Amino acid sequence: MRKALELSNENGLLVASHCEDLSIINGGIMNKGETSEKLGVKGMDRASEDYITAREMILASSVGARIHICHVSTEGSAAMIRFAKSRGVKVTCETAPHYFMLTDKLLEKRDADYRMNPPLRTPEDVRAIIEAIKDGTIDCIITDHAPHAAEEKADFEKAPNGVVGLETSLAATLTALYHTGEISLNRVVELMCINPRKILGLDIPAIKEGSTADLVIADINRKWTVEPEKLHSKSKNTVFKGMELTGKPLVTISKGEIRYNES
Repeated sequence: MRKALELSNENGLLVASHCEDLSIINGGIMNKGETSEKLGVKGMDRASEDYITAREMILASSVGARIHICHVSTEGSAAMIRFAKSRGVKVTCETAPHYFMLTDKLLEKRDADYRMNPPLRTPEDVRAIIEAIKDGTIDCIITDHAPHAAEEKADFEKAPNGVVGLETSLAATLTALYHTGEISLNRVVELMCINPRKILGLDIPAIKEGSTADLVIADINRKWTVEPEKLHSKSKNTVFKGMELTGKPLVTISKGEIRYNES
């Protein structure tokens, strides 16, 4: 990793890390804690994520490189990233809606649609992720979209990790963070549109006459219930099934062309 960071520095590249120590995970399939013990399945210790998060930032700092931490899910990782930023480490990070909305209690249903990596954590982690979004520690909200067929997800203990998120990410974020007064609508745009492009070195689209249209038209107050069978994705493995969300994209325009139109 140190060599990769050195080379990224030399070539103007960004290293993004999925922080997981497989020797610590050792076959775990969900967050290690009360729920995993209740279900009698092997858990994924948060030390796996926290340890590698710390390692990546220490190495990045030692060579002066940029490092991006993917899908932050634990209170510990959020705290360490906050500290590293205060010390001038060139670290950015992201999280996904399920990490600031849902907990591992959902896995009591033994439904593999609630399994992903990193896994759903505890209420304390959820609150910590929200606070890290509010104070600027977390830079981006992403989907971590991972489609799987229903037959793949049929066996709770053997199913692959991953959930779909493209069609619910904006609605979930608006529901959990904007409509609850945790963050402003401008902050939602920063987290989901502007900051990801800045981190990747992409141009920021401008909404003005004469420019190429790259935008989403959404009804931020529209209430709707997530029905997996109505999702456009071929895969229906969503953690938000049956949930009522507030806010819905109606039209997506990319490079001047309408790519999605609900009507």
